[in-house]
Amino acid sequence: MKRYDVVILGGGAGGLTVASGAASLGAKVALIEKSDRLGGDCLHFGCVPSKALIEAANEINYSSVLSQYGFDVSGRATFSHVKERVKAAISTIQHHDSEDRFEKMGVDVFFGVGEFVDEHHYLLKDGQSLYGKRFVIATGSRPIVPPIKGIDNVQFETNETIFDLEDVPSKMIFIGGGPIGLELAQAFSRMGTETVVVDRSDDILSKEDGEIQQLATEFLQKDIDFILGVDVKEVKQEGATKTVIYEEQGVTKEISGDALFLGVGRAPNTDGFGLEEIGVKLDKRGHIQVNDKLQSSHSHIYGIGDTNGQFPFTHAAGMEGKLVVQNAVLGLGRKVSYKTFPWTTYTTPEIFHVGMTEEEAKDTGKEYHVYKSGLDDVDRFVAEHKTTGMVKIISDKKGYIIGAHAIGEGAGDWMQTVIFAMEQKKKVGDLSQMVYPYPNHAAAIQRAADQYWREKLFNGIVPKLTKKYIQWFR
Repeated sequence: MKRYDVVILGGGAGGLTVASGAASLGAKVALIEKSDRLGGDCLHFGCVPSKALIEAANEINYSSVLSQYGFDVSGRATFSHVKERVKAAISTIQHHDSEDRFEKMGVDVFFGVGEFVDEHHYLLKDGQSLYGKRFVIATGSRPIVPPIKGIDNVQFETNETIFDLEDVPSKMIFIGGGPIGLELAQAFSRMGTETVVVDRSDDILSKEDGEIQQLATEFLQKDIDFILGVDVKEVKQEGATKTVIYEEQGVTKEISGDALFLGVGRAPNTDGFGLEEIGVKLDKRGHIQVNDKLQSSHSHIYGIGDTNGQFPFTHAAGMEGKLVVQNAVLGLGRKVSYKTFPWTTYTTPEIFHVGMTEEEAKDTGKEYHVYKSGLDDVDRFVAEHKTTGMVKIISDKKGYIIGAHAIGEGAGDWMQTVIFAMEQKKKVGDLSQMVYPYPNHAAAIQRAADQYWREKLFNGIVPKLTKKYIQWFR
């Protein structure tokens, strides 16, 4: 039997973060991955391939702009070329997540499945038994296949299969209007596919600030057809044609296409290896119930990433992985906080979110202030003819930032300054005091933050006092 200080289940972003951190601190570490390669869903089926696809789609879409300069551009995207771009990106990043790299760090890497024998022993199917002082469950999640009538008889795609398509579909129907579905629907639309999103909700991007949501919806409607507020009753297939039958206000309707994508959510990979059998508590959806130190009902077993149901993002798993290294290896007892946790929806334009929305701030019943700027007021965006979007910063009554939101080209990059300001407990006015090289995309933040000082200095009694001061002393 092999004995370890930390045994990690799952070789995705969270598991790799814990493995490298723990090994670097001198812990004896085992990393178990059920597939035959490290990197996890994000690298092979999620973030990396989808962003490579989005970039390729945008480049194809931008080619239409060439006609403005006298070029004659025609033809249809060849998906095999797009897939080559996707695979090249995965291959480059895979090198950093290779088995050899982690073994050189001192991590023992095992490929295969197994199960808990008890709360400290894990048995691999090949017969190897591992003892762990502490365990970290970082097994990720998988696409949910909803119990729709006929689904077992229809060929459908998920984020794990869509990159295996042979060609760009003529028409693709997306069941589910979450971020993954929206990103991919817009990308395929820009490659020439007619895309339709069908969702039971009355609107999309429901977690976003209301103004951002409205603007994003208006923009996405240029690329995607939406059928919202409906219940999907059945799916069927005849030949290559897939048909979705849905009910809208009591009326049965249907829509057909040559491809079907399921994007109704994800389920945690916490079943099949004995967690419940050893007493680890799960919620109704299968997520590991953890405390603010990311410990499960067994204090030496931690749950991070998609397994704990907090935020289903790669950067959440990475952040939680760093905290678990401090707690599991060093025993520091650090507590996780999501107050300044950001996310970006990588549609075009991008949608950035951190902290409270205005609706959430209003629900608190406390005083708050809003500072906004449209991108059409920012010279860099005007010069690039990419003025669709806005920045919105929300503060408490003292000026401390409690939320920030943006929609615009590259918003996920140039809004990072606001995250740092929130983490350092800076005020909105501090963002105005920075020097932004001209012309700069992040000047959108400055434009919004300038309003803080306009309210402080140019309204109320201050202008009256300065006027008297100038008259008397200047």
